Amino acid sequence: MELEYRFATADDIEHLIQTRLDMLRVVNDLGPDYVFDDDFVRSSRDYFLNGDQISVLAVCGDKTVGCASMCFIEIMPTFAHPTGKRAHLMNVYTDAAYRRQGIGFAMTNMLIEAAWNRGATEISLDATKSGRALYIKCGFKDSDECMVLVRN
Repeated sequence: MELEYRFATADDIEHLIQTRLDMLRVVNDLGPDYVFDDDFVRSSRDYFLNGDQISVLAVCGDKTVGCASMCFIEIMPTFAHPTGKRAHLMNVYTDAAYRRQGIGFAMTNMLIEAAWNRGATEISLDATKSGRALYIKCGFKDSDECMVLVRN
C-alpha cells in the first residue's frame, strides 16, 4: 500500500494525539499500557488545535504510521535572525514496523520547507540518540549557543 504524506488538520486530532502518546511511550521507555495524565492529554490536544504549529502525518491506508510537528515562536529580531521567527521541530516518530523507509526524512523535510516559507531563520530540535543520524542527514548541526534555565 502506498504512503501518503499530508499536513494535519483539526479533523486529524485523534491521530495526532495517539501518535504523540505512542512516541512518548517509546522515547521515555514507558511501556504500551502507560496511562497519561488527563491534563497532559488535554493540553496536548489544545496545543495541536490552537498552538502556533503545523504537523505532518504519514498515512498508509487508514493507519497513521508517522507524525512530526514544527512549533513556531517569535522573538525580538536580531542580526542573526532578522525576522525574529524561529521554529522547533518536535515529535518526529515513525511506527516501528515502518522505520528505515525514509518516512521521518520526508516528514522532516516537509516541515523544514514550511518553516522557511513562514520566514523562520532558525530551526532547533532536541534529538534522541536514535534520531541524530536523521537530523544530520537533513542538515542539522550541533550547537553550543544555548544555555537553559529550567523551573523546578
